[in-house]
Amino acid sequence: MNPLRVAAVFRRIVAQFRRDPRSLALLYIAPLAIIALLGWVLSSAGATTTRVAVVGDTSNPSAYSAVVVGELESGLDGQPGIELHRDVQDMATARQMLIDRKLDVIISLAPVQNLMSLQIDITTLGMNPTGEAAAIPAIQQALEKALGDRSGGTLPQIQRLTVYGSPNATQLDTFAPVVVGFFAYFFVFILTGISFLRERIGGTLERLLATPVSRAEIVLGYSLGFGFFATIQVAVVLAFVLGRLQIPELGPIPTFAIGLGVRTLGSPLIAYLLVLVLGLGAVSLGIFLSTFARTELQVLQFIPIVIVPQALLSGFFWPIDQLPSLLQPVARILPVTYAIDGLRQVMIAGADLSSSQVQLDLGVLVAIAAVFVALASATIRREVA
Repeated sequence: MNPLRVAAVFRRIVAQFRRDPRSLALLYIAPLAIIALLGWVLSSAGATTTRVAVVGDTSNPSAYSAVVVGELESGLDGQPGIELHRDVQDMATARQMLIDRKLDVIISLAPVQNLMSLQIDITTLGMNPTGEAAAIPAIQQALEKALGDRSGGTLPQIQRLTVYGSPNATQLDTFAPVVVGFFAYFFVFILTGISFLRERIGGTLERLLATPVSRAEIVLGYSLGFGFFATIQVAVVLAFVLGRLQIPELGPIPTFAIGLGVRTLGSPLIAYLLVLVLGLGAVSLGIFLSTFARTELQVLQFIPIVIVPQALLSGFFWPIDQLPSLLQPVARILPVTYAIDGLRQVMIAGADLSSSQVQLDLGVLVAIAAVFVALASATIRREVA
């Protein structure tokens, strides 16, 4: 081994990075920015306020359940992180407020005569079980404080309920809409960005620009071409997540299954439409950003800038209303945010195209895709010398 040759290779790598400030920024600044963003979100996650309503039969003030409702409200009122809504008197109103996202938790009691027969139902929406479960410990502490003395330290039976889905939903059921939306977006973006860059490097794009074909027609044609393969990819991903094929034992190979078999309450076709529109938006974004890259490595450098923040802010791990107030407006302009929300509406709540929320999610995704098509058409002229 010749040390001089090794040193020469070392100097070439150093010189290459010195001429590429973007790679240096990715190496040193991007990790700090992402860690700072993650730390900001995590440090603010515990400072959220849970909106709670206590519902019970208060028509007879001397009845035991009415007394317990009053004690619960007194125990919850003023608790850190809890906002009590005393104006909610019946379950129908509370349930509608929960659906409208004006409440986070309903504590309901059936009419009873004594503590032994008391049952407390804690109802959440069920759209984001992981985030909703974070509010339960504070509620249980308040219940212990309100009823501990009366019950001799033994709490009555507490039952978890949800408006949508199941309180016993598995992690797979909870994250299926997130996984489908985010990973389809991620891989379509990578496919499009690298493929379009190869078109530029190979000279195909410049030859097209020399023809009477307009830039908008070029971008739209590329979008349809890449979108065709994105359509197939979305179908494969969704079929794998929703389907499950049991393979019997084959000789020494034991029985195994292909697919996750996640149950969806809504139409798989509507879920497919949402992911497809998201994927087409990723195609447009990949074409747009690839015009600023000269190598495939530079395309990959957009991942920590464009993809990772969407994983942190789009409801992937935490509900958007638990993010810092300055980040919530940012989260509400990200395409993955609307895809995840729409997929949760369809797969967990069973919503269809008549749902105003699904219509909003689809509309925003289409608008974002159109914006990036326009931006790509404007920036593609950078290739003309």
